[in-house]
This record gives sequence, structure tokens and C-alpha cells, in this order.
Amino acid sequence: MTTPPENATPPQSASPSQHPARSGAAPAASASTGPADPLFGTVLVANRGEIACRVIRTLDRLGIASVAVYSDADAAAPHVRAATRAVRIGPASAAESYLNIDAVIDAARATGAEAIHPGYGFLSENAAFARACEDAGIVFLGPGPEALETMGDKITAKAAVARRGVPLVPGIAEPGLSDEQLVAAAGQIGFPVLVKPSAGGGGKGMRAVHDPAELPAALASARREAAASFGDDTLFLERLVATPRHIEVQVIADAHGAVVHAGERECSLQRRHQKVIEEAPSPLIDPATRARLGEAACETARSVGYRGVGTVEFIVSADAPEEFFFMEMNTRLQVEHPVTEEITGIDLVEQQLRIGAGEPLALDQEAIDARLATGGHAVEARVYAEDPSRGFLPTGGELLDAVLPAGEGIRVDSGIAAGQRIGTEYDPMLAKVIAHGSDRVQALSRLERALAETALPGVVANTGFLRLLLAREDVRAGDMDTDLIDRLTAEADPQQLAQPVTEEHWRAAAVALARSELDQAARDDQGPPSPWAVPDGWLVSGRRDTVITLSRAAGSGADQGEETREIVLPAAALAAGDGSAPSAEFRTWVRRIPGAVQATVWVGNAAFERRGAQTSLEPGAAGQRITAPMPGTVIDVRAADGDEVSAGQPVIVLEAMKMEHVLTSPGDGVLRLATHTGAQVAVDEELAAVLPPEDSAADNPGPGTPGSDSPGSGDRGAGGPAQEQPPAGEGGSAAAGGLRSGQSRPGHSWIGQPRIGRPRGRRPGAGTATGRCGRQCCRRRTPQRTIPARALLDRTAPDRSTAGAAARRRNSHRQVRAAEETRRTHARNVKRTRDRCRE
Repeated sequence: MTTPPENATPPQSASPSQHPARSGAAPAASASTGPADPLFGTVLVANRGEIACRVIRTLDRLGIASVAVYSDADAAAPHVRAATRAVRIGPASAAESYLNIDAVIDAARATGAEAIHPGYGFLSENAAFARACEDAGIVFLGPGPEALETMGDKITAKAAVARRGVPLVPGIAEPGLSDEQLVAAAGQIGFPVLVKPSAGGGGKGMRAVHDPAELPAALASARREAAASFGDDTLFLERLVATPRHIEVQVIADAHGAVVHAGERECSLQRRHQKVIEEAPSPLIDPATRARLGEAACETARSVGYRGVGTVEFIVSADAPEEFFFMEMNTRLQVEHPVTEEITGIDLVEQQLRIGAGEPLALDQEAIDARLATGGHAVEARVYAEDPSRGFLPTGGELLDAVLPAGEGIRVDSGIAAGQRIGTEYDPMLAKVIAHGSDRVQALSRLERALAETALPGVVANTGFLRLLLAREDVRAGDMDTDLIDRLTAEADPQQLAQPVTEEHWRAAAVALARSELDQAARDDQGPPSPWAVPDGWLVSGRRDTVITLSRAAGSGADQGEETREIVLPAAALAAGDGSAPSAEFRTWVRRIPGAVQATVWVGNAAFERRGAQTSLEPGAAGQRITAPMPGTVIDVRAADGDEVSAGQPVIVLEAMKMEHVLTSPGDGVLRLATHTGAQVAVDEELAAVLPPEDSAADNPGPGTPGSDSPGSGDRGAGGPAQEQPPAGEGGSAAAGGLRSGQSRPGHSWIGQPRIGRPRGRRPGAGTATGRCGRQCCRRRTPQRTIPARALLDRTAPDRSTAGAAARRRNSHRQVRAAEETRRTHARNVKRTRDRCRE
């Protein structure tokens, strides 16, 4: 069978230096070189991003043709360009593409793939997928369905390993436990307890509970998140170990009964149970404990007849490192596998291919132990699209560039490229930066320098936080536990968790913006620029300083605001530099809106903005808003419209990047909802407002008053004439389902944006306002309301609603374009006059 032409893309060539998927050093080859013929002719990679690019590199090295699959969101992604062929498998939704078993199997059949590499995540631990591969006669490069089913259910897994003498954490792990049974068992286990989902991993659905009163709510939240992430809401409880260290062991097993381990990894630096920095070997484990851990991991693999590459995770108390307890087994390649590859020289992807092809292991434990003794130290940092200064909320945007480090001992696994759109459909990890050194001190120093050389303008990333973490004395000393990051984030000012922004950053941003304007002016004039037209401070009497006003976000939560500065640049500051390239931390990128004064400047990973004129504000009562900190889905609304709420009270639960985020009330007052459960919301979209009681009463006037639902109510906007009745069906009578001017449906808020303009047939100075209801159920254009233009110009408070922001941009762009056209006309006239004088 051949691939349908509309689904296949031809291979695209790129040199290693140009190809974003090959920016990192290739993993070391395994000791066994194998036969000259390829293990497989073609392998399909059922994943995306950096892991797909990583697998394809090994396939290329072994001479195996690769097939990439992609969703509509990834049509131009680096892994698609890196593969020999690529097949579209569905829309952006993971459920309809990367999790669609039939689509992946069809793609493999269509391209003649003999094996499928699942990467990690998605279908990598799905027993139904492994069984579907077997039924289709395709090799699944992972364990068999039975091992996946056993280890995929943590309750069953604990029972299996206990029979092999592997120690377990005290707790309760039985199928089908209800919330009532778990609450009752928690008293016997003893607090604090850890709520864990039976299916899945990655920290999703896990909750640490210290107070018995908090357990019911934690169970409900954990069940929702587990069901959304894994399709299974089964939970169990474990005793929360004091000062816990997360230690995992890499195992490799063939189909002939041989099992070896490749040492341990330390993964204790994690946030909300999501790993952030990993290293190998662990600074906590001594050789004797390492041998015991390795044997326990091998016994775990033998308990299910494991085949392939896997990881056994243990929890170890920092106070008693000789004691360890089994947590779970990840039946796939781990995100942090590069640190093991760096210290052992084993290409773990190659081992998966060889085991899948039926070869016996060419590795023995003694040889691996010898490599571990002399392999040095490796540390990995995960670069996420998240904003530490805003509670690590996921971010997104278009990458203006992707500056990734290189050098001795540095490896980068990434799946990003300049111009790529980073959305919220998938995991927010952008890249992994790995440093290898002769010892831990050298590896940590190399990693810190590599992160300083990393810049991803256009997307807010966590590189500054990673550097802060690596600079801590306790981390440098190896004194850490799984709660360290959570304690740090709870105690520190959120702004201190992001990249430090110095005066040098502000000045670099101002210089970059000023030089960008010089370049733009030269392009606009299409010739030698007029001294008067170029914004460099030139005057007949001499040059004056250039003043640039920039802003950047400051604070978080209810205290979030902006810091604005005026940077004065003397003429000499705009002169050309000395030609030397700045470090990644001070490299600059400018994104400008054509014909507008607004611009965004990135200095390394720090963003600055120049605002346009604020000419309008949505009408309505002032209050404290609850806005969406990221794109996502509203999965729960915990208060009703009109309820009295207090500061800090949970109001809305938003799901994004497979995680739940609880949005709380910014103050005391009456809640006015502008969303509902199931709504898809954009970043900074207004979800609710908390109004003072008096404003709330004004927002719901009685009969016969403007804005009420009374048929006789009218509307006069800020001194304007009465608004005529709109036609039925376009905001007409209530019977027709429309809304009269100034009205809103019960519980709905009008969140429109005034638009300056002179409506036909009205007195000069009047303007119009258009808008929409914030509810998804009636997003329609509401009738126009008359507002004096002068009143609109007097409003200066920012409007953060989605509709308001769009209208504000239109207003500002319209005025700016007119001003720019006037400036350019004047500049052309001045230039012609000067040219005639020269002649």
C-alpha cells in the first residue's frame, strides 16, 4: 500500500548545523555495532517534539528510514522535516491525532513501517496500542501488553513487586476504592498522605495532604485530573515520606531473559511532582546502596517478564538513604534518559531497536558498572514554556528565534525552530539542555553557562529560574529533596523566580527599539533618510537625546501590574556597535505592529513592550477582574453569579496543558460571571468580576431604569441622545430573543469596547460602542450605544477583556496610521524642499 499523496511529505534535506532537530550532540553508539544490514527497513515514530527528533537521529545513524506522524498543529514542526516521510493523522487535538490508535496503525501500514517507536507519553504505555501493533504484524518497540497492563496499574504493580521482595511504602492500594474508603484508610496510614492515581504518571493527579479536612477536596480534584489525563480516576494512598529523594534506576531487558541496570538517576528537583532537573549518578547513593537498588530494579523487571528499556522509581529518605521503597515502573524511555547515555556511552534508543529485532543483549552488568565508575557526571535541565513570575503558568506564542547552546560537554535535545508557534495543545516542554563533566561540579557549571546561552524570544520560558536553582548552595552541595522547589516558590517573591532584569536589560531594549525605528525610517523613505524624518534626535542646532518609554509585567495574582520606565539615550548610544556579537542574555529581537507605535522587544528571555495610546475603556462598573492566565478550558465554576465572595475564595477551575489551575477571588464583593463550565477561553480573557455591593446593585437596576429588562427602558450613553430600537433578531424585542440597548441577559455582562466614530445623522462629538456578552452561549453583537467621543478619550484605565483588547488595538491602529501618514507626508515634503535647495 502506498501513502496517499495528500498525507505524505517528501524528505527535506538540511545540514546538521541548520537542522533544529540535530542541534544537540548525537547520543553515543552502544558497544555492539550489530550487523551491517539495518535492523528494520522503516520505523514509524508515534510522537512529536524533541523525543521524535531524538529517535530519528538514531534511526538516521543506523541507516533506517523514519516516518513521522503529525497533527494539523505540527504540520511544519521540526520532527516532520527531520523524518524521511511524514503522514498527517488528524487535527490538533491529541485525542484525534497522537492518541488515535487506528490513525497511527493506518499510517504505519501505508508507509510500510515494520516497527513503531512510541517515544514517551501519548501511546507509549498503552497496552491496547501494543496489542494493536501485534495484531497488525508491526513490532512495538516496548514491552508486551501484559507487562504494560500490570505496571500501568500501580495497585497491581505493587502487588507484583511485593511478591519479589521489593520494599513498598506503607499505604492502601486496592482497586475500586471510594472516597469514603480512602478517607477512612488515611486515618490508619497517618498524615501526611500522598494521593496518587493508579494510572499514568508525570505527577498529574497527585496531591499531598497534611490536614484531614483537606482530603475530600483533594480526592475530588485528583479524580478529575486523573480521568482527564489517563481516562481512569482510580486512586490510592501512601504515607508521605519525610525529606523524600526521588531515585530511579534504568533497566534494559531482552526477550531471552537477560536483565541489566545502567545505574541510578537523581530526580528530586521537581515542582508539583513534575521533574525539572535530573542528574546521574545521584550524589546521595553510595556504591553498596547502588548495587542493592540495581538488583531491586532488575527484580521488578523480572516480576512481569519485562522486555525493552524501562525505569524503576524509588523513594528514599534523605535522613536514611540506605532505605528505599518502590513507587512505580515507567515502561518506556524516560525524558531524562540522556544523562544515563552520557555517563555510560549507551544509546538507549539503539538498544530498544535491537531488542525489538530479537537480538540478545550485548551488555553485561560488570562492563556497565565499570563505565559508571569512570563515566563522570551528567545533569539535565528541562526548558518549559512557562512563566515562573506568574506561578509557572503555561505560556505560548511564536518563537522569533531559537538560540541553543553548544560546546564541550553540552548536548541539546529539542524539537523547536524559529518561527514555530508554541500552543497549549501539548506538553509545554521545549527542549532539554544536558551537560556532562568529569565530576558533578564541572557538570553543574557547564549547565549553568549553557542555560545563560539559551534564548527563546517570543515565548516566556523558565531558563532564568533554572539558573537560579542551580546557583543555590544546597543544590550545589547535593542537599535537596522533592519539596525543595515547592518551598522555594512558596517563600520567594514570584518576580525573584524569573530571570533578573537589570538596568542593562532595559537599556538594551531601548537601544534595540530606537535602532529598529532608524532602520524602518530608512526603508520608508526608500533612499537616504531625511534628518528630520529619522527619529534619532537630529536637529539643526545639534542632536538631542532620544527618550524611549517601555513597560514590562510586574507582580502576580491580584498584585499583578506593570513597571514602566523612560530610558534616555544620547545620540552616541544609537551609533553602530563594535561588531562583536552579544551574549544570548543580551541579544535583542524587535517585533513591531506595522503602522503602529506598539512594539515588543526581547532581550534574551526578557520581554519589554512599548504601549500605544490608551483611548478607550469598556463601559460598565469598575471592579476587580478574574482573567484567564493562559488559554484553556473552564472545567468547574465553584460560585454562582451574584454570590458574595471573599478574597482568596476559589471561584473558577481552569484546565490547561493537562493541569488544573484554581483561580481565586481577588477581593471581597459580589461575583459577576462571564463564563461557564466547558468554555474555551483565551489568555487574559475576562472570566468574572468581583464588584462592591453598591456597584453590583447598580449593575442590576430595577424596572424602568436604563439597563433593566423592562420593555420601556431606554439608554442614554454619557450625555448622548436616546438609542433607537434595533430590529428584531438583532438585539430587538425580548420575544425575538434579542436585547434592547443597554440590556444584558440575566447573569450576563456586557464586555464590549467603545469605538470612536461619528455615526451618521447624529450630533458631532458623539461616538458609538459595540460589544458582546461574555458568555459563550450568547456571543453576539449587541446594539450600539451612544457615548461622547470626548468622554471616551478621557478614559485611560486599561481594558483587559478579549473583545476590549481587540477593539482597543483597532482604535489605536486607526489613529496611529493617520498620524504616521501625516508624518510621512511631512517628511517627504521636507525632503523635496531640501533636495531643491541642494540643487
